[in-house]
Amino acid sequence: MRISEIFQSVQGEGFLTGTPSIFIRTSGCNLRCWYCDTRYASWEPEGDSLSVEEILRQIEDFRIEHVVVTGGEPMIFEALTDLCRELKRRGKHITIETAGTLDRNASCDLWSISPKLSNSNPEGYASETWVRKHEALRYAPQVVESLMAKGEYQLKFVVGSILDAEEVLEYLAHLRGYDRHRVMLMPRATQTDQLDIQLSWLADWCKSHDLRLCDRQHIRWFGNRRGT
Repeated sequence: MRISEIFQSVQGEGFLTGTPSIFIRTSGCNLRCWYCDTRYASWEPEGDSLSVEEILRQIEDFRIEHVVVTGGEPMIFEALTDLCRELKRRGKHITIETAGTLDRNASCDLWSISPKLSNSNPEGYASETWVRKHEALRYAPQVVESLMAKGEYQLKFVVGSILDAEEVLEYLAHLRGYDRHRVMLMPRATQTDQLDIQLSWLADWCKSHDLRLCDRQHIRWFGNRRGT
């Protein structure tokens, strides 16, 4: 698996916000979201190829139960299944963060699925080849349904406008078997002032539509920087 970074921090999003966690960030992605805030793990992937054993050695000194496997897109790696199996053998709680475009039989405790809306289209930022590939792959409700059926999950939608939020409702209308209380809307922002502007309308929108609001607390705690 190509690994961009391994670090200890505090989960800033979703159900486990505030939980001390080890983050294993894989490098490489099958999408090209224009707003991606970890381009070093997606658009311009960095890092070394590590075996499962090498990854485990790097985290063995962290006395933390929770492990978050994120990216990039960790589901592109076949070795993810072996990594999760070995982490479970060591008693770890595992979250896999994914865009929900690829299915894989990996064992984890929480699927953190972030389906990409039309607002992620990289037109004007990426080549036409990547624009077409992104649009062909990003919408995969059947994959999301399969992941939800595997166990505990949360659905996190990145939104930057009311139109984006309304698109979430359209997405959910075509998604079978989801639990409304596991659906979260998260502001598209990488700075505290941007978060506050987005939350000024998003909080009321979520309240009126009975959907969860998801902040990005790590931005508030640490700023938008690597290793956090």
